[in-house]
Amino acid sequence: MSKNNKTTEPTAPQALSAQFSEQVIDERLTPNPLSQFSMDKDTLRLALVTAQYALRATRQQTPPILNKPTGLLVLVNGMEQAGKGTAVKQLRQWVDPRLLKVEATVGDCPLAYQPIWQAHTKALPRHGDVMVYFGNWYADLLYNVMRMATSDNDKSAKEKSDNDKALPIAQWQAYLQQQLIKLQAFEQDLAANQTRLLKCWFHVDIETLQARLNDDEADPQFLYQIDWNSKKVIETFNQVATVLLRQQDDWIIIDGDDKSDAADHFCHEVLQAMQTALMSSKINTVNTSDKSKAKKQAQQSLKSAKFEPVKIPKCLKNIDDAEIDKSEYRDALVEKQVRLAQLLRARKGRHIVFAFEGMDAAGKGGAIKRLVAPLDPREYQIYNISAPMLYELQHPYLWRFWTKLPNEQTDRISRIAIFDRTWYGRVLVERIEGFATDEEWQRAYDEINRFEADLAAAGTIVIKYWLAIDKKEQLKRFEARQETPHKQFKLTDDDWRNRDKWSDYVQSAADMLARTDTEYAPWCVIATNEKRQARLDVLDHAIKQLSAVCGS
Repeated sequence: MSKNNKTTEPTAPQALSAQFSEQVIDERLTPNPLSQFSMDKDTLRLALVTAQYALRATRQQTPPILNKPTGLLVLVNGMEQAGKGTAVKQLRQWVDPRLLKVEATVGDCPLAYQPIWQAHTKALPRHGDVMVYFGNWYADLLYNVMRMATSDNDKSAKEKSDNDKALPIAQWQAYLQQQLIKLQAFEQDLAANQTRLLKCWFHVDIETLQARLNDDEADPQFLYQIDWNSKKVIETFNQVATVLLRQQDDWIIIDGDDKSDAADHFCHEVLQAMQTALMSSKINTVNTSDKSKAKKQAQQSLKSAKFEPVKIPKCLKNIDDAEIDKSEYRDALVEKQVRLAQLLRARKGRHIVFAFEGMDAAGKGGAIKRLVAPLDPREYQIYNISAPMLYELQHPYLWRFWTKLPNEQTDRISRIAIFDRTWYGRVLVERIEGFATDEEWQRAYDEINRFEADLAAAGTIVIKYWLAIDKKEQLKRFEARQETPHKQFKLTDDDWRNRDKWSDYVQSAADMLARTDTEYAPWCVIATNEKRQARLDVLDHAIKQLSAVCGS
């Protein structure tokens, strides 16, 4: 794989030296806070292309510890006719367009049962790439807030429904402020996972806006789907924008009075953001001794965090060995499956996410098979999670799960997602095997909690299982798989190697359960060596959880 990468995409130093001189590289990859005042257009264009290629090249380097390639996501929002299109068009003309992705949305009502950011996650850039995103999740938020804050003036009083009536200012402000807090946290998690954000807000005064709306070249599909010809609507929009910009201080405000100046300002800001992303990636040019010293310092820094493992709970030590009669099991299984299917179909469209974790051979697959047995295959999606693919590694680690969540935008009937292994791999196998740094997996507990909290707040039902068996039972199941031809595919060399780290996995599970067992997404620990009992316990818990939200 590494050989193929070297053939198709050169390493950072090779890519840059092939395009530019060393002097140009030294001058153009260092952030200059005064660049918007000191760079002429030709110099700016050269700096943009240099930074663009350098950012992409970081994806091919093999960096020392804590050095990661970083993507740049440019969010473009603001007033209609404020020069957004002109600015992005100029950027596209000044850089290599093959290395710049542009996406656009105009804003719509947030989709049911999913966080406001979820519909946009597939568009996120890879690490090392640059993407400009018109509208984005803020378009959906502003569309919804404007719908709350204004009424349809074209309708008579009799025709207006409750949904058409403007809400009191305190209500839409509370909703806006709540959503902005969630989006800020989501964006901070993106930044912590190598996706840097540049947020640009374009603004013009009302007179300039209305003059441009009369231009024959005005875009017929307006951003946020509001009537920009109405002064009353614009005044409300400015109220909403004021709340947004005061609460989030990371927006760059670009004056769109002169579109050419706005475009230059925008390009300078993009350059600054790319250069800062490059600095965080730290192109690998240090010598071997410097690398060793940097790695040692990083390890000492991580140890100073003083992560405190929790005491192993009894539920992970005391594994039940009680057996269950086969005929009793079969009768109970059918009864519980019928009840679960009734509840799943009575949930009124709510999304459901089942998350299964546990020791190797603990029975996750068997439990899932009994869970879905009474359902039509079109009613659910099962995701068997293994090691991430290369393109998945080039995104934030939660990205490959965000893009598998039930989504109202898809054509699938299914709104049920079942994960056989999950995002908790970051604090389990990635922690133990060293695929994530100490800082990354320790930070992940809070990132995962925020992720699940957003799902629950949007109405998604999150049901999590940890299936526990003892080490002796695991060996018994491994040997049974090895001797059964149609089950041998379930057993890998990694499974055998992981047994040598049994105590590490138990400790990681204990830390995970202690730090991510929340009111909105609690863990259900099923500790038994009797696989039939484990399957019934999974069904019982799912029935209990769904009965609480879908009816008794």
